[in-house]
Amino acid sequence: MIVKKIAIILVIIGALNWGGIGVFGVDLLGNIFGGTYEVFSRMIYFAVGIAGVYLSLTFGQLMDNNS
Repeated sequence: MIVKKIAIILVIIGALNWGGIGVFGVDLLGNIFGGTYEVFSRMIYFAVGIAGVYLSLTFGQLMDNNS
């Protein structure tokens, strides 16, 4: 359960970051953590990507638990 909550939070962070890039042209995560290609920024991007993969693979279970 805690893994799903963390994954959801990471996906929300990623979605807000992409929204910021689309609307304002600003990569907020990259700016906060020293640049898009800095190690810590890339680790966060990787975690967001893994969270997205995890949630896409468990989407059916997630929907069944909420109904």
